[in-house]
Amino acid sequence: MTQRFSCTTCLSADKPLERFVADLPMETSFHRVETQEVKCEFGLQGCCCRLCANGPCRITPDSPKGICGADADTLVARNFLRAVAAGSGCYIHVVENAARALKDIAKEKGALKGLKALDRLCAKLEVSGSDIYEKAEKAADAVLADLYRPVFEKMELTKKLAYAPRYEKWEALGLLPGGAKSEVFAGTVKSSTNLNSDPVDMLLHCLRLGISTGLYGLMMTNMLNDIIQGEPEIRFASVGMRVIDPDYINIMITGHQHALFAHLQNRLTDDDIVKQAQAVGAKGFKLVGCTCVGQDLQLRAAHAVGLFDGHAGNNFTSEAILATGAIDAVLTEFNCTLPGIEPICDALKIKQICLDTIAKKANAQTMQYGFESRESDANSIISDIIEAYKVRRNDVPLNLLPEHGNDNTLTGLSEVTLKSFLGETWQPLIELIATGKIKGLAAVVGCSNLVSGGHDVLTVELTKELIAKDILVLTAGCSSGGIENCGLMTPEAAELAGPSLKAVCQSLGIPPVLNFGPCLAIGRLELIAVEIAEALGVDLPQLPLVLSAPQWLEEQALADGAFALALGLPLHLGLPPFVTGSPIAVQVLCEDMKQLTGGHVMINGDAAESAVLMEEIIMQKRKDLNLA
Repeated sequence: MTQRFSCTTCLSADKPLERFVADLPMETSFHRVETQEVKCEFGLQGCCCRLCANGPCRITPDSPKGICGADADTLVARNFLRAVAAGSGCYIHVVENAARALKDIAKEKGALKGLKALDRLCAKLEVSGSDIYEKAEKAADAVLADLYRPVFEKMELTKKLAYAPRYEKWEALGLLPGGAKSEVFAGTVKSSTNLNSDPVDMLLHCLRLGISTGLYGLMMTNMLNDIIQGEPEIRFASVGMRVIDPDYINIMITGHQHALFAHLQNRLTDDDIVKQAQAVGAKGFKLVGCTCVGQDLQLRAAHAVGLFDGHAGNNFTSEAILATGAIDAVLTEFNCTLPGIEPICDALKIKQICLDTIAKKANAQTMQYGFESRESDANSIISDIIEAYKVRRNDVPLNLLPEHGNDNTLTGLSEVTLKSFLGETWQPLIELIATGKIKGLAAVVGCSNLVSGGHDVLTVELTKELIAKDILVLTAGCSSGGIENCGLMTPEAAELAGPSLKAVCQSLGIPPVLNFGPCLAIGRLELIAVEIAEALGVDLPQLPLVLSAPQWLEEQALADGAFALALGLPLHLGLPPFVTGSPIAVQVLCEDMKQLTGGHVMINGDAAESAVLMEEIIMQKRKDLNLA
């Protein structure tokens, strides 16, 4: 492969990565951006319908209705609801598998690494048992029962998981969701042809999906993973492609389902498996973090000492990570696994194994990882990876980037570890906000995309603008990968903060951007917001808190956004979702939502302008709370 590809149109906030990709002898997503520059205006506005044989129908001034009579408002709301339902379904799949894994471990009295997390969850769910295994099984059963309820039965745990003022608001608005899987089904049915034509009803259904997504797919998944894999621990860590050690058999894992490969992760450090690696010339096995599951591994690395190399990068860094030649296998277990990795794996003889048939890659082996067959599955996977290592390592040249990233990113933050750091109380943070040393909080979350100025460009620039205004930034999602690789999660980044935030960071030895890990950790940020609101005796919309998904990418991000709106939070996006063709959708999301839930959507693709808008919201909320 001697061809060089132009990389002139897709920039990255991560300049070493940008230079590395530009010189690769293979095509990546960075190169394909240029070939996809021309966008369909009907698609961008969401006013195109291809759900029946009369279509595709497009809404124009001369043709304001489809053949069936559906107008732009119906088409847009229908398309949006279908996307939110799909995104919610992805998250519900993840929490379902995590709950099933916990139940299986409990039934066989296996290892549970987070017993304090188990106690907290059981207290929240009002579950008791004679020992940890009975408690764990009952907790898992309670979650699964809620997921499987019909749509006309409200989920029982919602009231136990939600902040009371929010629950009361949702109940008054008729937004309490039925069974989470049934809500996804109902959303899909409702958005089919010649059924629902009420755009407001469909947008409200998105809020119900957002609630079940947030409380279960996000918040509950973290709680279950904490029990199974152990809780996060605060530490400084290496990040970026520098973490890849070619002396080991390196396995890159992509997806969101940390609980799915718990046994395999433990097996890789057993003496007999390490000896197998040494027999073929490697020192052992290493897991290389990529996408959100890599962030989850990074949070819990204290429970995988000697195995986890570090988090190398986010979704659109995955192709470059493979191009180093030092990755011997990719284990796929969920989304954010780009199809673009497939030809690179073929070219570099990298073994691909799919652990969940949901995430089947076209040229990959499928190994549906099951609990009952976990021992044989793990041994088979390890054997296949060793064989791949033997074939490829003497044949594939290395192209490492050891200068990429940094060695002192702060990680391991959660709602528990941050509160512990503050002395088991939120009062120090509340006082910093009350006195104006920190103006407020901004959650910069979600995906990375390549069209909002380039790879992580808007995300990183917005984060810099916010911390310069003395706003503490909390992150979760692929956005975290770009921000950390650009050095904003190191203590030295305090130099980029405003004078007050800089002084706070230097006194505490922390960066101005706090990394909570994967997109699932948006649920952790919600818990923090709830506990602060409880301490102040206010509802969530009153907090000096703003949310931004500057470079949202996937349908899951839209479900996250629906959760944010249900919580009553101001939500900034760098690009609009595909709803601008509907005046009603724009009005509901950007204006009417303020009266419904307290939240609203604002769109701005300029980092400096967006930071000003977000600061203005924070300052108004401070004024309303009579803060200095």
